[in-house]
Amino acid sequence: MAMEKLWTGLLLLPLLFMMSYVGDAGRPSFWRPRTLGEFSIINREKSILQSSQYEYETKYFTQRLDHFSFKNHKNSSFQQRYLINDKYWLGAERMGPVFLYCGNEGYIDWFAVNAGFMWDIAPQFGALLVFPEHRYYGESMPYGSQSVAYKDGDSLSYLTAEQALADFATLIVDLKKNLSAEACPVVLFGGSYGGMLAAWMRLKYPHIAIGALASSAPILQFEDIVPSDIFYNLVSNDFKRESENCFKLIQQSWEALEIYGERDEGLQNLSKKFRMCRDLKSTDEVQDWLSSAYSNLAMVDYPYPASFLMPLPGYPIKEVCKVIDSFPNGTDVLDRIFAGVSVYYNYTGEEKCFDVNDDPHGENGWNWQACTEMVMPMSSNPENSIFPQFTFDIESYKQNCFNMFGVEPRPLWITTEFGGHDIQKVLKYYGSNIIFSNGLLDPWSGGGVLQNISNSVVALVTELGAHHLDLRAATENDPIWLVEQRNAEIQIINNWMNEYYQNK
Repeated sequence: MAMEKLWTGLLLLPLLFMMSYVGDAGRPSFWRPRTLGEFSIINREKSILQSSQYEYETKYFTQRLDHFSFKNHKNSSFQQRYLINDKYWLGAERMGPVFLYCGNEGYIDWFAVNAGFMWDIAPQFGALLVFPEHRYYGESMPYGSQSVAYKDGDSLSYLTAEQALADFATLIVDLKKNLSAEACPVVLFGGSYGGMLAAWMRLKYPHIAIGALASSAPILQFEDIVPSDIFYNLVSNDFKRESENCFKLIQQSWEALEIYGERDEGLQNLSKKFRMCRDLKSTDEVQDWLSSAYSNLAMVDYPYPASFLMPLPGYPIKEVCKVIDSFPNGTDVLDRIFAGVSVYYNYTGEEKCFDVNDDPHGENGWNWQACTEMVMPMSSNPENSIFPQFTFDIESYKQNCFNMFGVEPRPLWITTEFGGHDIQKVLKYYGSNIIFSNGLLDPWSGGGVLQNISNSVVALVTELGAHHLDLRAATENDPIWLVEQRNAEIQIINNWMNEYYQNK
C-alpha cells in the first residue's frame, strides 16, 4: 500500500470515514471512504430530474456561525438553505406536525428526494416537510464560498455535529414562531450520518422534537464500543452468504493484483484489463476502486432495482457473484473480478472506461469532521474478510490529520458529548421516543442499536434490509417485511403524536 492516500471506499455515511492503519508490512496509510455527500454531488441532477413529483420551495435562513459564543466578528452569520413543502400541512390552528429531515454531509435536495418515506406519509399525518441543509455542505457555506470555508483549520473550526444540531434547533424555533405554530409537534428523520444527528438531537433537544426516526445510524461506531473489524466483516458476510467461491476468489484477487502489477509493463496491462481511462500509477488505485465497489454494494444491497448510488439490479451482490462464478475453472482471477465488479460500475453498459480518481469533485468537509470528532476506528482481519489485512493506528491517524489541517483528533469527544457506552442502561433512564432502524445486510448496522432499550427507544431490525432502505419511497416491488417495517414506524410515530395531543 502507498504511504499516504485517500480511499473512496464507503459512503456513510459514508457515512463515511477516515482511517489510518498499519498493513502487513507495517506501513501506515490514510484511508477516507466515500461519503453519501460525494454521491449527492455525482447523482444530484439525475436524482432530482427523476423525482420531479417532489415539490418544495427553497428558502434561506440567516444562521449564527457560532452558537456557543457571544462574540461578534466580521463573518458571524451565514445563509443556511432549507427546503419546505406545506402542501399536506394541517396548519398551525390544527397543530399539524412538522417532519424535519436532519441534513447529511451533502446537497440537501439530493437527500430530500431520496427520503421518499417522509413524502409518502406526510398526507396521512398532515405534516409540514422541512429539509435543512447541513452547514459547510451544498449551498450552506459560511464565509460565502466553499473555497474560503474550506481554506484551513480556522475557517473549518465551526464544522461540527454540535453546531449543526444547534442550526436545526434554531431554524425550527424561528420557523414555528413565524408560522404561529409553536404548539405544533416536530418529528425528526435522518439516515446514515443524518440518522445519527436525528437521534442525538432528540437526546439533546427533547423540548424541540417529540421523537426521531434514526435509520442506519451507526452511533456506536466509536472508540471500542464495537469491534473495529465489524464493518468489513459484515461486507464480507454479504458476499459469503451468496457464494463461498465468490468470497474466496475476491480474497485471492489482492495478491493476484500485486503480482500482476510487478510484471514488466504490469500497470499498463492492468489499466487495459480493467478499462481505466488513464494508466494506473500503482496497484493501490485499482485496489481502492474495487474496495469501494464491494463496500458500496453491501450498503445498497436492496431487494429491487435502484439507482441511489449507481444503476443496479435487485440484490446486486447476488448478481456480482453470479457473474464471478459463471466462468469455468482456470479463468484468470482478475478477468473474473473485473466482470463481477462491472455489475456495480457499468450495469447499464454505457461506460467506455473507468476513472479511479479518489475524489474528482474536490475536497469535502467530511475529511475535517473525521479528523476532529467523527473518529471511527476500523480494521480488517483476512480470516473473516474479503479485504486485505490492516489495523487501525491512532498515532498514524493523528499525524495525517495534523498534516492535513493542523489539528489533532479527539476520539473520545463524541461519546463524551452524546454517549454510547452502556447505551442500554443510559438510554433506558434518560432517552425516549427514538426508533433505531437497521438492515443487517448494511455493514453500518454493526455500529447501530439492534435491541430495544425501553418501550419508547426501540430497534426495528430487518434481516434482509440495507442502508436506510426504510427511508426510501414505497414501490410496488417492496417485499412484505419492508412494508411491515414501515407500518411499524408509522404506528410508533402515530403513538407519539397521540400522546403529545392528549397532553396539550
